[in-house]
Amino acid sequence: MGGFFGVASKKNCTLELFYGIDYHSHLGTRRGGMAMYGKEGFQRAIHNIENSPFRTKFEKDAEELEGHLGIGCISDYEPQPLLIQSHLGSFAITTVGKVNNLQELLKETYHDGRSHFQEMSGGQINTTELIASLICKSDTIVEGIRYVQELVDGSMTVLVMTKDGIYAARDRCGRTPVVIGKREDGYCVSFENFAYLNLGFEHDKELQPAEIVFVTPDSVETVNPPGTEMKICSFLWVYYGYPTSSYEGVNVEQMRYTCGSMLAKRDNKSVSPDIVAGVPDSGIAHAIGYANESGIPYARPFIKYTPTWPRSFMPANQSQRDLIARMKLIPVQELIKGKKLLLIDDSIVRGTQLRETTEFLYRSGAEEVHVRPACPPLLYGCKYLNFSRSKSDLDLITRRVIQEREEEVTPEVLADYADPCSCKYAEMVEEIRKQQNFTTLRYHRLDDLVESIGLPPCKLCTYCFDGKEE
Repeated sequence: MGGFFGVASKKNCTLELFYGIDYHSHLGTRRGGMAMYGKEGFQRAIHNIENSPFRTKFEKDAEELEGHLGIGCISDYEPQPLLIQSHLGSFAITTVGKVNNLQELLKETYHDGRSHFQEMSGGQINTTELIASLICKSDTIVEGIRYVQELVDGSMTVLVMTKDGIYAARDRCGRTPVVIGKREDGYCVSFENFAYLNLGFEHDKELQPAEIVFVTPDSVETVNPPGTEMKICSFLWVYYGYPTSSYEGVNVEQMRYTCGSMLAKRDNKSVSPDIVAGVPDSGIAHAIGYANESGIPYARPFIKYTPTWPRSFMPANQSQRDLIARMKLIPVQELIKGKKLLLIDDSIVRGTQLRETTEFLYRSGAEEVHVRPACPPLLYGCKYLNFSRSKSDLDLITRRVIQEREEEVTPEVLADYADPCSCKYAEMVEEIRKQQNFTTLRYHRLDDLVESIGLPPCKLCTYCFDGKEE
């Protein structure tokens, strides 16, 4: 996924930028970066954060960098922010999004301007560098950002910092958030709206889809009006969002309580576990909601060892991620042995980690393990955000099961499997249950998920569940 933070202040804002970026560490795992503008001009620092958190890697930079303008990011892929020199002047840029038509845009760029790009490992180019190149095709930065918004197939949210201020642009369909905070000496721009509260900022506004603003220490000016279409990612509430975050006025923690409550209502006491538990961290609030609704006690039969294993998906290698997932969860055998457990996780993607969690619960003496994912079955890889590193839809356990059952997997076939009232849906869920060795398995329904969020369905992106595009 990735996240960003920016500050425009009347005084040095290094620490505000440093801590504001750090508050986005849950959104990315590979690289972090800071760029600032001040008396020394543009300065930048980028570090690998796969094996060490952002704050540790950037403490020295926070002592050395200085400026009254700054942007930075936590990135899952490319190094950023980038410093660019062009006919539009010098600027720094960072992005959050996904470009599906990358090769097409590259060919067009090569043909029009015979440009060249720095090649990254594996022969890839830095997507943010391509976005900067496309912006520079226009006569102004605002026109360039608008050009990018229309050209990119996928999503693209952008921060561009010049010597005069920061341009913040939300994706054309608003798939990811951009919020503005304010205080007496300036403004900040953030992906997460909680990231600036402890820094003394208060909420100012949330950008609408396609809206572009120009932020200075004195003002926030809308330089491109909002669009009319909203398709914010529903998975932000299920998994990615931090509990204290709110998107479009809907708090993540509260939504997860509601989600768990609706899962309990769907079960309607059809199972009788001794305790309800959530897979740390994102499954916990869902489990609390289920426990509150059902009256079944909430407990923690395993604890995540956060000092050295804060995130299970840090390494790029899948087998190493699976190993870390096992190592980070420590069982409390007194709460497991002889017990019937109902376990809530945010989702089932490949199925590997949850199956291994279930197996270690059985080895620790659990009699039953009932599983309730907090979202519907994932049938499609996300086209709009870098949700996972899956290279193929067949990485999804649902699609592997469907592939084994069907001679040809067509959109019509997938629509049948996405319908929670269909026989094929029930058969798919039962096959997943058997493969995963769960006692029972019930997914959150899509209509219940939408109700849990509380926004009109037309404003939510649910592509990974139902394959419906904008």
